Amino acid sequence: MISVNDFRPGLTFQYEGNIYAVVEAQHSKSGRGQAHVKTKVKNLRSNATTSITFTGGDKVEKAMIDKVEMQYLYDDGANVIFMDTQSYEQLEVPSSRLIWEKNFLKEGVMASVTKYEGEVLGIILPDKVDLTITTAEAAVKGDASSGAMKKAVLETGLELQVPLFIKEGELITVSTSDGKYSGRA
Repeated sequence: MISVNDFRPGLTFQYEGNIYAVVEAQHSKSGRGQAHVKTKVKNLRSNATTSITFTGGDKVEKAMIDKVEMQYLYDDGANVIFMDTQSYEQLEVPSSRLIWEKNFLKEGVMASVTKYEGEVLGIILPDKVDLTITTAEAAVKGDASSGAMKKAVLETGLELQVPLFIKEGELITVSTSDGKYSGRA
């Protein structure tokens, strides 16, 4: 058991049958009343972010989250298939749990699969991945203002804005946190 007074960003705990990760924790004490801990937490099963207020001194059960480094193999439509590179054991993760992450998955990409007591919660991608441009709009002559961008589509189907000099077939680096262009690979 851990005290809510010890909450720090990244800490995982179990509360009312759900598993949460602390995003923010703010301690407040008003006059003669009891202290409160206002937290912004992320539900690791549903990915929903919510706020919970605890009374100072409350205790919650710590959740031990396991992270296993696995390689992405393929998407069969209903599930995304990963393989443990040590044991060659394959793991199926429902596609519905990885809506955003699928924008950055290509064959061979390594990701950390997060589990709680055998239950797969999701995956953690590298900060940046290299993907190929499959379609890019043509740059318009005279549109050379500073920072001009055009629309492009990646091999995974993700649409994003890239600089005018990027061409179809180029390998670029993309941030997995916001899906934005980071540079040439």
